[in-house]
Amino acid sequence: MCDQEPSAAQRIDQWLWFARIVKSRTLAQTLIASGKVRLNRTKIDKASATVKPGDVLTLLLGPRVRIVEILGIGKRRGPAPEAQRLFRDLTGPAPGSTKLGSSDETPVAPLSAVRPHGSGRPTKLERRQIAKLRGR
Repeated sequence: MCDQEPSAAQRIDQWLWFARIVKSRTLAQTLIASGKVRLNRTKIDKASATVKPGDVLTLLLGPRVRIVEILGIGKRRGPAPEAQRLFRDLTGPAPGSTKLGSSDETPVAPLSAVRPHGSGRPTKLERRQIAKLRGR
């Protein structure tokens, strides 16, 4: 469960693991040591830094930047619904992404496998035509 005491604090590597943002504490420590984590806009490089409710973390996870506000301190690495109560995601939607199901948006048709004639690798039919043209 969440401990909502304002004076409660926890190591950042442990909190990242409890909140299921990373898969292990070792990965959390590596992420922090590589300089990809900011605590309240300050770059941190030690996994022993402490976090408390109200702090804001900025994480560089692969090509994405994720911003989360800490709502609670975890006591264990529990199930996903419990972990989701520890933070609020402040990251906006990814550019170019849209949620389907909105009333003002129409669903996008899936991409087809059709390509413009003459671009890319030849198809099986085109390979046969080329072989026939070459006399093979």
